[in-house]
Amino acid sequence: MVVAVAVVFAALLVSAGVRATPGVLMMPLHDTLGWSRQTLAATAAVGIFLYGLMGPFAAALMQAIGIRRTLLGALALMAASTLASSAMTQPWQYFVTWGALTGVGTGAVAMVLGASVVNRWFVTRRGLVMGILAASTATGSLIFLPALAHIAQSVGWRAVTLCVGAACVLLIPLVALLLPEHPADRGVLPHGAPADYAPPPPPTTHPAKLAIETLLSAAQRRDFWLLFLTFFVCGFTTNGLIGTHFIAICADHGIAEVPAAGILAMMGLCDLFGTTLSGWLTDRFDARRLLFAYYGIRGLSLCFLPFSDFSGPSLTIFGVFYGLDWIATVPPTLRLTNAAFGERAAPIVFGWIVCGHQVGAASAAFIAGMLRQAQGNYKDALILSGCTGVIAAFMALSIGRRKTELQTTESYAA
Repeated sequence: MVVAVAVVFAALLVSAGVRATPGVLMMPLHDTLGWSRQTLAATAAVGIFLYGLMGPFAAALMQAIGIRRTLLGALALMAASTLASSAMTQPWQYFVTWGALTGVGTGAVAMVLGASVVNRWFVTRRGLVMGILAASTATGSLIFLPALAHIAQSVGWRAVTLCVGAACVLLIPLVALLLPEHPADRGVLPHGAPADYAPPPPPTTHPAKLAIETLLSAAQRRDFWLLFLTFFVCGFTTNGLIGTHFIAICADHGIAEVPAAGILAMMGLCDLFGTTLSGWLTDRFDARRLLFAYYGIRGLSLCFLPFSDFSGPSLTIFGVFYGLDWIATVPPTLRLTNAAFGERAAPIVFGWIVCGHQVGAASAAFIAGMLRQAQGNYKDALILSGCTGVIAAFMALSIGRRKTELQTTESYAA
């Protein structure tokens, strides 16, 4: 059980690093190949969008053919696309490799993977384990950035693509050898399960059809849209803006790439503690109130940043508060999804909610790049993002308020 979680943690860590690499490549590709920031941001936005769109289909595929097979296929696709990108000379090649292919690959190795593993391997302490796995998706995207930025600065951007591709290749045999498909394959029950526990039967519906049917059913529920919209804001205020543009934001204030990536790494370390703690809190307290606090703190932090002096102390304060809250929203969001839609449907529904997260992230990546191109700074993008965080804080309090929304219906278990 511990080995399974460790392997999935490593896969999520590397996948998140792949998804964050366009943020490192933005300035080197702009400087060496002359590609505009708007073009680079648009490609990053496509990758982020596909990352989210793949989630529910990947969750359905994991139920149909297995978690391990889906994960191995995704790792192979990420490895092939990132290694091939080392030879790119035209913007369309960047779009295909880092926009389309890595978007699809990382979309299958994302939070839906964590949700599927947690629901399959754990009956109790799901919030804590999901917090640990969710932390890896942010920590991986941030903690690798200083090393990748140093490689880009000292060796060149092509070396970055080769290093990221090699990391994906190394994970393939580990997943093949160490990740069992079910707890029963190791002769154990899911953690906290009673002796007579019986897992949900595998679906007989085609994965794509199952994903669409689940969306159509979930879309009739008020809670789905509240969870979708708040997670849209989550992506709008993290991956899309800070994850994609923070190094460029710092560059506008005279801060070099490596120190800026170091601040992102500090955020990643803070997130490791913050999101794990969030999982522990989610098992014990009202998930709606936790989301209210998380979105509120994040929104205020983003509103503060453009008015700071971008000195070391100011960025450290921002980095600590923002990092602790980076994706602390994941465990309470998954808990509310499980409560509303049931154990079997929850991973797929959560996949659609994560899709909202990535639509928000893609929107922020594109809008921030467009505003920077037009205005020469990121001030309005940061303030806009901060305001959406405050709005999401109040929206979160309404999730699950209607009793009927908290009841698990038989249609989702069918």
